[in-house]
Amino acid sequence: MRFLASSLILLFLGCTPYPKKLGYKPLENDIHESINPYFSDSQKDYVYKANITVFDNRFGGILVIKKLDNTAHRIAFTTEFGNTIFDFNLSDQDFKVNRILKEMDSRILLNVLEQDFRTLIREEITPLEIFAKDNKVLTKAKIGSKLHFYKFENDTLSEIIRVGNQKKKVTFEFSEIKDSVARHIQITHYNIKLTISLQAIR
Repeated sequence: MRFLASSLILLFLGCTPYPKKLGYKPLENDIHESINPYFSDSQKDYVYKANITVFDNRFGGILVIKKLDNTAHRIAFTTEFGNTIFDFNLSDQDFKVNRILKEMDSRILLNVLEQDFRTLIREEITPLEIFAKDNKVLTKAKIGSKLHFYKFENDTLSEIIRVGNQKKKVTFEFSEIKDSVARHIQITHYNIKLTISLQAIR
């Protein structure tokens, strides 16, 4: 009987909506479009020192993100000696691999990287619901078929959480924010061994 009660409690907690688990309450009359400003300036090259750990492999170098137009970005990751690790073009409708290192050339990994970078550079977020707690706001939205929560603290985007089955699957953490640039970005996956750490160079 005790086992059954424990199982029912775990089942209930597992079905609890993600914002409610964190103590957020819905804002009924505040559904407005939100903005991710961090890669929105087409006049700027966003240059980061990058470390990517995937399974047992670690790749270090320079990551450059360039906004090409209103719907497209180019994302290039090279070693510090200039050898290409990967080079992508990403738009609303397309994902083009220009070059990629053989060790990273797997369909599963490419799908994950596409989803991560699509989330990272997505500027306009159309809310499904909005929740609030103290000075924090959670905006619920979908990118493709994936559910995401955008956390704003004092109107500044501090984190994006990708959620599945009401549990976080991936977090995108933004810090050292100045002039609409997140100088440090940490992407952490919780269901696979993949982390991406970015530190702005300029």
